[in-house]
Order: sequence, then C-alpha cells, then structure tokens
Amino acid sequence: MAFDELVFGVTDFVNIFNQTMETAYPEVLIEGEVKNFKISRNKWLYFDLVDEESSLRCFGSVYSLNTPLEDGMMLRVRGQPRLHHLFGFSFNVTSMRPIGEGSLKKAAELLTQKLTKEGLFDLSRKRSLEYPPEKIGLITSSQSAAYADFIKVINARWSGLMIELEDVQVQGEAAPAQIVKAISQFNSTVNPPDVLVIIRGGGSADDLMAFSTEEVTRAVASSRIPTLVAIGHEIDLSLAELAADKRASTPSNAAELLTPDKKDYLAQLALLQDDLSRLYWQYLKKANQALNAQAVLINQNIKRLINLHQQNLQIQANLVEALNPNNILKRGYSIISDSRGKTIKSSSEVSLNSLLRARLYQGELTALVKHIKGE
Repeated sequence: MAFDELVFGVTDFVNIFNQTMETAYPEVLIEGEVKNFKISRNKWLYFDLVDEESSLRCFGSVYSLNTPLEDGMMLRVRGQPRLHHLFGFSFNVTSMRPIGEGSLKKAAELLTQKLTKEGLFDLSRKRSLEYPPEKIGLITSSQSAAYADFIKVINARWSGLMIELEDVQVQGEAAPAQIVKAISQFNSTVNPPDVLVIIRGGGSADDLMAFSTEEVTRAVASSRIPTLVAIGHEIDLSLAELAADKRASTPSNAAELLTPDKKDYLAQLALLQDDLSRLYWQYLKKANQALNAQAVLINQNIKRLINLHQQNLQIQANLVEALNPNNILKRGYSIISDSRGKTIKSSSEVSLNSLLRARLYQGELTALVKHIKGE
C-alpha cells in the first residue's frame, strides 16, 4: 500500500460518502415499480423500487405517504441517497406519488375504499349551498382557463358577487399542500365566504392527481364552509369531488350551479310586474265598483232619510196648522178676554155690566155683559 494512499475508517467513509452525496445530489427524483412494500410500527415505510435490471431499497416515514400503495404500482419518489452506518445503502424518501394511468387508477381505488369506510363520501354529510351566495372563496390558478371561464360565466349570469381568490398550483408536487393551505386559510377567516369553490380544467390523470390525494380529499371533507368542486371535464371524477358538498361537471357548470341567470330572472320580474299591474287594476276596478255601490246605497239612504224627515215635518206642520187658533176662529169660535187682556175661560170669571173683548177670525168686538148663565 502506497504511503500517500487515502484510508478511511468505516464511520469516516459513511460520513464522507453522505456529505459527497448531499453536495452532488441533495435531492433526487426516481421512478420505478414498487416491490416488497410494508409498513413497520405504523410509522416507517419500507419498499424496493425496481426496473427491468435494478432494485433500490427505499425507506421513509408514513407521513410522506399521501396515498395507499401496494406492490406493482409505478411510483415517482423524491428523496436523498444515504449510506446508513448499520443498515447499508438506501434511498430516504421525502415524498412520493403514483404515476401512469394504471397506478393512478389503482391508488385512487385504494384510497376510495379507505375513505369510504370512514364515511367521507356519505350523502348524509352533504350540505346545501347558499343560492346565490354573496361571497365566494375560489381556489384555483389565476392563470388557468378554468378561472377565466368561471369568472366569465359568473359575471354574465349574476354580477356583483364578492369573489376572493387563493391562487394555487393545480398540478405537480406542490399542488396538494397549497390547496390544503388555501382551504385552511378560508376556514380560519373571521368572515368566511358562503361557499368554497375549488376548480381546475381538464387534463391527464396525472395532471388531476392532486385532487385525489388523501390530504386534499380530507381537507375538502373537513371544511366548515360548504364546498363545491369541479375538476376536469364531465367524465373526470376526483376524490375531492366525492368529498365535496356539491360536484360540478366543469368550472363553467360550477358558476351555473351557484347563480341564477339574470336574463331569466329579469324575465320573471317582468312577468311578475305584469301580474302585479293586472292585479292592481283589477283591484282598482273592484274597489271602484264597491265605491259606486256604496255611493248608490248612501244616496238611497239619504233620500229615504230626507223623505222620512219630510213626512215628519209635514205631520208636525199639519199638527201646528190644526192647533192654530186662527183656524179655530175661522170655524166661528172667538176668544174672550177681559179689559186687562186675560182670557176668559168660565162665566164665573166675569160680572154683570163688565166690558169684554171678543177676538173673531176677522176683527174684534167689545161687549157689555147683561146676563150671566152658569154651567
């Protein structure tokens, strides 16, 4: 052995190797097929990542597992190559996700079964949405066609709503964490929106994978704000949509489900105005007819009262006429009074040779009493 040949102790070599790998490959993405997958103590993950020629031992925490796994699935893992001082070389996994249509479908099936058993998709959990809402919390990418379509349809159908946007990535590794954070932020506000809307446009199964991850699905299910989710096209169905209170087939359909069409609403208002106008004139007509009938009745009652009073007045006039002294005098009677003007009612009230005045119907007489005869 040469004098200047470098010799490491085992521990030194492990440390130097890990330092070299940290410098050269601080983080690595690897794709392969899962073999020998197992979970130890509900805490640690162990599996092999293989291709046609090689096998790589992988190690990680269950917290990096965002979807159920089983052997045979294709997986993309992110992590660091490490040489353990006791257990040898392995790939320390920090995150992972299935790739390929078959593996994505299988992962979704496994997660669906798990969450279904927990009741996350039960219809009894579904809540009704405010219609139309005054305030909408929107989670999507501000640069996406889904966002543009949603805003366009909302404004065309029912403008004036308050829309608060949480701009997030809607695909890729960072997407699930951003979506979950946005849901949490909306739920923690003092004045939360009436509805939480999560949308993105169409894409491949891999593009839409973020909305079928366990963390996003659970965040949607646990939201205290009612949720409306529309991911992809009508034929696409994500787990977040299953967990939501309401699912829309497309982002544009989500806008339609939330708002009435103001054209239809204005047409209904016009019909209602016509109905109210018709009812108003019908009411006025009936009221006028009722007033006319009352006026006729009042006139009849007034005429009846006038006639009755006229009859009473005539009776009183006839009685007054009958009791008029002149009418009595007209029949040949006279009114006798003494010289003081006192009316004489009895012969006992006069004496012989007294002067009496007799009032006749026409004129008066003065008479000298010559004879008195009692009753």
